[in-house]
Amino acid sequence: MTSPPMLLRLGRRAAPSLIGRCRAAGTDTLSGVPPAVPRRFIIDTSYSAHFMDFKGSSIPSSMKKLVVTKLSQDFREAVSVRTVAVPTPGDAELLVRNRFVGINASDINYSAGRYDPSVKPPFDAGFEGIGEVVGLGLSASSRYTVGDMVAYFGSGGAFAEYTVVPAKESVPVPSMKPEFLTLLVSGATAYIAMKRLGNLAKGETVLVTAAAGGTGQFAVQFAKQAGCHVIGTCSSDEKAGFLKSIGCDRPINYSTEDLAKTLRKEYPQGIDVVYESVGGSVLELAVNSLANKGRLIVIGFISGYKTAAGITPFNGGMLPVKLLQKSASMRGFFLPHFIEDYKEALKSMMQMFAKGELVCEVDCGDMAQEGRFVGLESVFRAVDYMYAGRNLGKVVVDVAPPTVGDSKL
Repeated sequence: MTSPPMLLRLGRRAAPSLIGRCRAAGTDTLSGVPPAVPRRFIIDTSYSAHFMDFKGSSIPSSMKKLVVTKLSQDFREAVSVRTVAVPTPGDAELLVRNRFVGINASDINYSAGRYDPSVKPPFDAGFEGIGEVVGLGLSASSRYTVGDMVAYFGSGGAFAEYTVVPAKESVPVPSMKPEFLTLLVSGATAYIAMKRLGNLAKGETVLVTAAAGGTGQFAVQFAKQAGCHVIGTCSSDEKAGFLKSIGCDRPINYSTEDLAKTLRKEYPQGIDVVYESVGGSVLELAVNSLANKGRLIVIGFISGYKTAAGITPFNGGMLPVKLLQKSASMRGFFLPHFIEDYKEALKSMMQMFAKGELVCEVDCGDMAQEGRFVGLESVFRAVDYMYAGRNLGKVVVDVAPPTVGDSKL
C-alpha cells in the first residue's frame, strides 16, 4: 500500500491541505522528527477536484461487507456480515462504491474453500461488481478520476459497500446499468468457451443446459449468431418463452417434457456441441447424446455444489469408450485460465450490447417472495433464489439504490 500522503480519496477525513505533502527521500512523515529539509508539495492541490469530489456524498468511516468465517458449502453458514473501516486505495488502486454486485453459482464453491485450499478464513466474498470511483491512488489517476463508473471482477471482495480494486482490473462503463455486470463472468464464460472450445460451424446443433440462467442465455445467443440450431433446457414455460425471444430454436421445459426421450426422437443424429453446467444425470445424458465428432464443454456442475463433495455422482466408467466410438471430446472450462482472451471478449460483447445485438437479462428478484434484492444483506436471499432455480437471467443485487439528488447511482 502507498504511504498516507500519496493517497487520494474522497471523504471528510481527507483535507486538501494535506494531500500531496511529502518529505524528501529518506525521511519519515509519520515519525514526528523535524525534517532535514523543508516539506514541499508534489501535487498542485488546486487540481484536487480531479481526485476528490467534494460535491458528492462523503465516504463514511465504516461499511458493511460479507466475510467467509467458516468453510462450508452452505453460504449462510459460511458467510457473516461484518462492519469494518472503509479501505483506502493504494497507489494503483480505485475505491469503488458498489451499486450492483453479481451472484454466481461458484460463490458457494468459494465459501467452501474449493478453489484454493491453502486460503483459510476469514476472507472476503463476491467476485464481481459495478459502481462509482470515489477515491483513487496517484498512479491510478492516469486512467481514472472520481466519478467514473467502472465494472470489475476478481478473486473476492465484491460483496461489500465499498471495494478496493486494482485499476488495471477495472473496466470503464458508460452507465450504471446492471446489464454490464452480466458480461464480466457469465457472458465472458460463454463467449470464450464457445469460441475456443466449441469451434462452432454454421448448421451444427448446439445444446445449452440451464439455458435461461446467467451464462446459458449468452451461450444460446452466441451459438445462434454462429448460424447453429440451438436447443435450450429450462424449468418453466416462462423461461421457455424467454429462450424463444433470444433465438433458441427448441426450448425444452424438462418439468413437462422428458429430456432424454425428446433428444433421441428429435435429434437422432446427435448433438454437435453441448454447453453443460448442471452435472450428474444431465452430464451423462449429454455424453450419450453427442454426435460423431461432438464436443462437450463442461463449465460447471451446479447440481452438486451444495453437497459435501461438491459434485453429484457421474457414471463415467464407459466414458473413454463412448468418446472413442464417436471421435468426440469432453473439455472443461475455467475462466481464469483464459484471461488472455478476456479483454477481446469483453470489448466485443459491450459493442454488441450497445448495438442492441445482445440481450443481457438481469434478475434483481422483483418477483421473489420477499421482493427485490436490495442492500448487502440480500445477497443471502439472492444465493438461495438462484439455487432454487427461480432466476431468469443473471442474478444481481442492488447494493446501494440511488438517493435523492444522486444522478449516477
